Amino acid sequence: MIEDLIKYVITNLRQRFTRSFLTILSILIGIMAIFILMSFGQGLVNYMNQMSEDMGADKIMVMPIDMAFSGNIYLTQDDLDFIKKQRGVAEATAMMMKQTEVKIDKDKLGKWVFIAGMPTDSSEQRLVEEAFAGYGIIKGRNLKEGDSKKAVLGYNYMIPDKIFSKTLKIGDKIYIQDEHFEVIGFYEEVGTPQDDSNVYLTNEVVGDLFDMEGEYGYIFVKAEKNEDPSELAEKLQEKLRRHKGQEEGQEDFYVQSFDDLMETMGTVLLILNSILVIIAGISVLVAAVNIMNTMYTAVLERTKEIGIMKAIGAKNSTILFIFFFESGMLGLIGGGIGIIIGFALAKLGETIIAASGYSFLKPSFPWWLTVGCLFFSFAVGAASGYFPAKAASRLKPVDALRYE
Repeated sequence: MIEDLIKYVITNLRQRFTRSFLTILSILIGIMAIFILMSFGQGLVNYMNQMSEDMGADKIMVMPIDMAFSGNIYLTQDDLDFIKKQRGVAEATAMMMKQTEVKIDKDKLGKWVFIAGMPTDSSEQRLVEEAFAGYGIIKGRNLKEGDSKKAVLGYNYMIPDKIFSKTLKIGDKIYIQDEHFEVIGFYEEVGTPQDDSNVYLTNEVVGDLFDMEGEYGYIFVKAEKNEDPSELAEKLQEKLRRHKGQEEGQEDFYVQSFDDLMETMGTVLLILNSILVIIAGISVLVAAVNIMNTMYTAVLERTKEIGIMKAIGAKNSTILFIFFFESGMLGLIGGGIGIIIGFALAKLGETIIAASGYSFLKPSFPWWLTVGCLFFSFAVGAASGYFPAKAASRLKPVDALRYE
């Protein structure tokens, strides 16, 4: 009996192909949008989890309030020395940051990028690399003491037309402030245009080039094993504020543990995803209304059929099942096609985004996302068809047979 009813539903969907297609299209768009948005959202969650794992929970970052370094607010050597002396601090190191023009031809215009000053001590370099999610040297070597005319470049310098029209390789020369530097290494791809276009020199060289000796853009801190990084960050914030003689709330710096940073990013991501899914859900709501309208029309068109089925013994529950299942199938088919198209568009988006330099932003397709979207689409369709199905099941056989 169930098999016959399912065949009957499928036959009805085929006979009304145009109407069924338009109804499926309406829910397809909503499910497709939700699938794409959630896949990218899940991809970001995976990226953040991986970053947290690679960085380690024991890292703390101290930064000036002037995030873009557009002013003259920097952390100082005195700040770094003070932080190193604090209880609970296992290691601390600093990076200089300065935006300037980099050339491959001294007589031609170059590109404006960030110059990052790196420590030369191997343990301090490891701390910086861990703070950047474990990204290390992919080709060549890192900077060491005495490298006054050496430079390490970000990943994008190895790709044509990303920074310069030609790729750079080990041994090539670049010009900064009209001084030449030999390329000795390249960092792994971080996945953001800014980070992958950085030029790395030693802190000493950056200080001499830009007359900013002991002025840092970042201080990275590693907490001792038994120390809670979040509590240590609060203590450092308070102690450094008093050391600098600044009023509470008027600090020109801030201290944040990487766990707190990940938590903040996670909250922002959750809010953003929720807003986007709500927007996509509006189209699903429109689709639900469309399905309900389609099923009410189907009930009117098949009133006589309903009367015949009831006359030969069909129960109210049987009629209810037919229209309930039919509306659910409309939702399920629309959801299935929406998932397939959504997957294709998400992969296309990944390619376009990666070409734009943001390779860290990749969609993820866990099994629960596909199953959830299919179940949701069926549930929306079935729920939308419930009232038309209920109306159909309550028709009296005599009235239905007389209906024209």
